[in-house]
Amino acid sequence: MKRPVAAFAGLGTFLPKGVLTNADFERMLDTSDTWIRERTGISVRHIASREETTAVMAREASIRALHEAGLDPLDLDVIILSTATPDRPLPSVACDLQALLGAKNAAAFDIGAACTGWLYGLVVAESMLAAGFAKRILVTGSEKLSAITDYTDRSTAVLFGDGAGAAVVTASDGTRGILAAHLKSDGTLAELLYRPGGGSTEPPSEQMLKNRSYFIKMAGREVFKSAVRSMADAADRALEQAGISGEQVDLLIPHQANIRIIEAAAEHAHIPMERVVVNVDHTGNTSSASIPLALDEARRSGRLQPGMTVLLVAFGAGFTWGSILLKW
Repeated sequence: MKRPVAAFAGLGTFLPKGVLTNADFERMLDTSDTWIRERTGISVRHIASREETTAVMAREASIRALHEAGLDPLDLDVIILSTATPDRPLPSVACDLQALLGAKNAAAFDIGAACTGWLYGLVVAESMLAAGFAKRILVTGSEKLSAITDYTDRSTAVLFGDGAGAAVVTASDGTRGILAAHLKSDGTLAELLYRPGGGSTEPPSEQMLKNRSYFIKMAGREVFKSAVRSMADAADRALEQAGISGEQVDLLIPHQANIRIIEAAAEHAHIPMERVVVNVDHTGNTSSASIPLALDEARRSGRLQPGMTVLLVAFGAGFTWGSILLKW
């Protein structure tokens, strides 16, 4: 097992106060609380206000992470922000976050790897630390999925929520931090989960608004099968790199997309559900904010303790998927 070069110095999260419950969806769509919970495990999702932009939510999470790390925004060398819901096409949300924080000494850029994006960001941060490019890096996942969710589409409307999570990543003392990581993608499956409209291929137009191509489109059954298979493979790869088995993992913290996907991934890794962190019931799918939100919740509840071995696994549009094994 390699000695970790990158570790968490601070962690912070943010969830909007506004919510949509299954009861709300019963009034909006031809659905029921029972149907939603049985198929997704979701009961409540947090929904951002107009003022709670992707950058603003990222700022709130980042301030908390910086405070815990004992750092000022001016101490940051790099800001990496993962999102599938940028506030505007240009500039990057990371640059807007830099301005909101006053982190004028930091290089700032976005990562577009959807639900796996925060893991991608952590691996990039680890590489930058190892190369000596930076010493203090902010890795943030922030999503306002309510802005791209079609609330007339029964199959996707109930899935998504808003929120943000951030970590300050610094050099490890050699006893804690990232032990192993695996990243993968398959762009040939992109149109199973995507937004066809709003980019340079289909620029904003009256027709785009009429056909609702601005919103998320998903082939649910195919995405489910790919997610289970890919997350299982990612878990295997990280464990193999570290030379340990699933039985030696203290906590599995998967992307919170769907309770059935989470259960299938845990079963494959031979990790019982009592060692799996699940918060999809009260957050919904928050894309790249999902894992930091679950990680912070586990820590605040006392489930996550220093010295634990933690496996993070995610799958998202692209398709992208990946895993990180941590010594907390």
